[in-house]
Amino acid sequence: MTIKKNTDKLEDAASLAKFDDLSIKDLIASCPANPRDSSRLMFLNKEKESIQHLRFNDITSLIRKDDCLVLNKSKVRKAKIKGVKSTGGKCEVLLVKPLDEDLKTWNILARKIPEGARITLNGDNEAICKKRETDGSYILEFKLPLTDDYLEAYGEVPLPNYIIHARKSAQKPEETVEDTENYQTVYAEEFGSIAAPTAGFHFTDEIIEKIKTKGATVLYVTLHIGWGTFKPVRSENPKEHIMMAEECSIDDETAQIINNAKKSGKRIIAVGTSSMRTLETFADKDNFVLSGRKKAELFIYPGYEFRVANAFITNFHVPDSAPLYMTTAFAGKDFLLSAYKKAVEMKYRFYSYGDSMFIV
Repeated sequence: MTIKKNTDKLEDAASLAKFDDLSIKDLIASCPANPRDSSRLMFLNKEKESIQHLRFNDITSLIRKDDCLVLNKSKVRKAKIKGVKSTGGKCEVLLVKPLDEDLKTWNILARKIPEGARITLNGDNEAICKKRETDGSYILEFKLPLTDDYLEAYGEVPLPNYIIHARKSAQKPEETVEDTENYQTVYAEEFGSIAAPTAGFHFTDEIIEKIKTKGATVLYVTLHIGWGTFKPVRSENPKEHIMMAEECSIDDETAQIINNAKKSGKRIIAVGTSSMRTLETFADKDNFVLSGRKKAELFIYPGYEFRVANAFITNFHVPDSAPLYMTTAFAGKDFLLSAYKKAVEMKYRFYSYGDSMFIV
């Protein structure tokens, strides 16, 4: 298997990540395609520098018999909870990760919360702000543990702010009952993410079965998406960006199947930036995949040489985001920029609930 090395200059990545000459405000998807696999699919061939415009349910015609698809099975927690501060002001908390085994102490994101402030929550729960971290997040200590059952009962779907804003602009409800199902992949299995692995939104059970029937292998890894994935890249020099750690894992059997596929020259397709980062995090010096649990801290930007996957399914990403830098590294700056310009021209739908691209 040959992986083409991307030799784009680092400064080129920054210019793309800013979207200097693209206007996508009116193209932000406020809701997903219905059904899921009716979303549009842009097919990019790097070697031919060709672009095709398809529907996602055409993906089975692009998948080869011996391909190996790798998807992220992490499940999104209802990680947004609302409360009232002791001053009477409303408060919205986004849970990032638990800091103890009893699930009472959490790292969270919120608007300004003074140290020592108390927050009253639904379900006879309350929290106290213990400290503000240097990265702008907070440590909250809760009276009752925030178990998955508690969050299912009292939490809300952590939709990205740009979806909320798009709905407000269109005078639509900010949140709907359908979001509970829509903002989750059909194969989600293990709670832990605070944002969805959105490249997987387009897959249905039927699409997955068709891919398997064709002779391809469908595998699952886990990366619990946290602040690292969606924290904006603000550094003028992307080398200075610190990728916040996210928990990821690959089991022994999955690693072995991937490695056997690589040895046989089969195509490895990473579905989503979280799957790609997991594979790269577990790649060893010989470009094979280890198994186990790790913290994914790898920030991938142009100049990076991919070691495992040589095909990539992803969405159209937010400016200044780590996923956009990774996609730039994989596709090449000029080719990806031309694809994004074409997507704007043809009114593709952008971001989490938007359309997808398949890059080979």
